[in-house]
Amino acid sequence: MPKLALLSVSDKRGLVEFATALVRQHGYTLLSTGGTAKLLAEKGLPVTEVSQHTGFPEIMEGRVKTLHPKIHGGLLCRRDKADHLAQAQRNDITLIDLVVVNLYPFEQTVAKPGVHFEEAIENIDIGGPSMLRSAAKNHESVTVVVDAGDYDAVLAAFADEAKLPALRRRLALKVFQRTGAYDTAIARYLEAQAAEPDLEALSGFPGTLSLSWKKAQALRYGENPHQKAALYGTFHDHFAQLQGKELSYNNILDITAATYLIGEFERPTVAILKHTNPCGVGSADNLIDAWEKAYATDRQAPFGGIIVVNQTLGADLATAIAEIFTEVIIAPRFSDEALAIFAKKKNLRLMIAKGGIGADALQEIRSVVGGVLVQDRDRTLGDVKEFKVVTKRQPTADEWAAMMFGWKVGKHVKSNSIVYCRGEQTLGVGAGQMARVDSSRIAVWKAGEAKLDLRGSVVCSEALFPFPDGLIAAADAGATAAIQPGGAMRDAEVIAAADARGMAMVFTGSRHFKH
Repeated sequence: MPKLALLSVSDKRGLVEFATALVRQHGYTLLSTGGTAKLLAEKGLPVTEVSQHTGFPEIMEGRVKTLHPKIHGGLLCRRDKADHLAQAQRNDITLIDLVVVNLYPFEQTVAKPGVHFEEAIENIDIGGPSMLRSAAKNHESVTVVVDAGDYDAVLAAFADEAKLPALRRRLALKVFQRTGAYDTAIARYLEAQAAEPDLEALSGFPGTLSLSWKKAQALRYGENPHQKAALYGTFHDHFAQLQGKELSYNNILDITAATYLIGEFERPTVAILKHTNPCGVGSADNLIDAWEKAYATDRQAPFGGIIVVNQTLGADLATAIAEIFTEVIIAPRFSDEALAIFAKKKNLRLMIAKGGIGADALQEIRSVVGGVLVQDRDRTLGDVKEFKVVTKRQPTADEWAAMMFGWKVGKHVKSNSIVYCRGEQTLGVGAGQMARVDSSRIAVWKAGEAKLDLRGSVVCSEALFPFPDGLIAAADAGATAAIQPGGAMRDAEVIAAADARGMAMVFTGSRHFKH
């Protein structure tokens, strides 16, 4: 009995060569549809149209062509069951041994700016996923190909049939991964296009969360060498790596944190991060002055850290940065002179933020036992018009400016966080302590290590001071103003402590926990 291959693809790369090998080297008869059949015939390959094979015409503008018992019976018939084979014979169903299908380009269609809803719907493939799933279910007997990248492996297995069972199982898995991702893309598009969304959809949190990410990169390991890891999704659509070693799991986390942080600032700004925490941030009229401010905050922690800037990184800054060991540098652009300087450091990873600095994401997803947590990303500073001065003394203009700068930085520091600032410069950062007063003490200590004077500084706390002790520690260090959400049971005591020390204090009414 001749071997039958059904080929119906939208992506025709490599198809003709593959089909030629099927016919001339492995004795296959070709069955096909539409444009695929036309292409194969033009190349001189013998091919039968599906409508001729089934005895039923394509109808409804091609919406119905392969949804027929002669197709799915040929795919699903179990070769090890006599009754299946007998039924196939009685119904004139020829067995199909190979299926090559890739799907209508739905994802690419809906990614186009201004795509019409009708065009999106017409690019939902029905027959393709149906054939793939039928073939994949019966993969013990049917070889199914959804990716042109597998053509060579299939031909190699046909030449050495001992390899075929394992290959068929792997290809079947790939089919269900692809059809699952395809269905997820459709569901996500329809959720976004819902004309009358329910309350869950309106909030951005549908009743069923559809997630599907394609593997983008295998990583050497995770946070530690004994942990396996991989990157999924479109990270590389947002960043281009110009040089350096392969990105690590931790690099990717740091790059994400750095990009979100620098997006808070419009003036020339440099931020230095370590383990996703900013250890120095500075803004100025130019990047080299901003660098001096950021680096002055902590000259020890940046060793092996991440540096991000929001303007073109030029030769002057490249020269300064090159004096220290850095893992990653991120910028919207690098000058040719800067690239030449960094080229001497072969392992240094240089990253271009393709869409400019300040990459956006509407939601964050974190794994938990038995599922995931989803939340809107913290993209707001709060309503500045609603910020309230709660002390007897009003902040000066300079104190206000410093508080707003520190408030932007503080929301990107792991809780509990304390940030001391003066002007557009961080002076000391305390992150991730169990008690807020300890974060304040660490920030003061770091400022002392850097020989930065905290007298006349402002202190910024991403969450409320539960007791007066944290504020008192800041005042003793030299801070003259504070910004915090407020809302503690002992707010009155904290305000009284500020008044007793002549401090100005602002309540924002919004907190920025970062766990």
